[in-house]
Amino acid sequence: MARLKKSWREKLNDDQGLPKVEPITEKMSKRWGVGTVVIPAPREVDALMRQVPEGKVTTINELRVALAKKHCASIGCPITTGIFAWVAAHAAEEALTTGEKDVTPYWRTLKSGGELNDKYPGGIEAQIKRLRREGMSIEPGKGKKPPRVKDFEKYLTVF
Repeated sequence: MARLKKSWREKLNDDQGLPKVEPITEKMSKRWGVGTVVIPAPREVDALMRQVPEGKVTTINELRVALAKKHCASIGCPITTGIFAWVAAHAAEEALTTGEKDVTPYWRTLKSGGELNDKYPGGIEAQIKRLRREGMSIEPGKGKKPPRVKDFEKYLTVF
């Protein structure tokens, strides 16, 4: 029997035994130093993203700092935090298609340096439209770098 594919909202609500705090491996320590890393639960990432008010933004790195603080870890896992932000974005779009209004404002969560995220639903163009509607100015990308929110630091939500 074929297994049904999970919806984005089901993926968001599947904690998979997370969060977990683990020692930073030797391989990871070259980049992240020593100590511990928190691998967050998807809903924790979503809950932080929901706290960003209209007209403000945050970054994946700010989410990681908040998660590390919450779990008394040295760092928040960059890979799973990014993946779970992506899952939260797709779950929000899925909810919008069913008429829900109170969805995670994922377009307010940027990559480092205020860069827009081309992996979000609708790509960069959709994110630009939503951010402009909230009063943000967008700077064009340079080379391989994607567009970014101009002076994003002025609008930054720190948890």
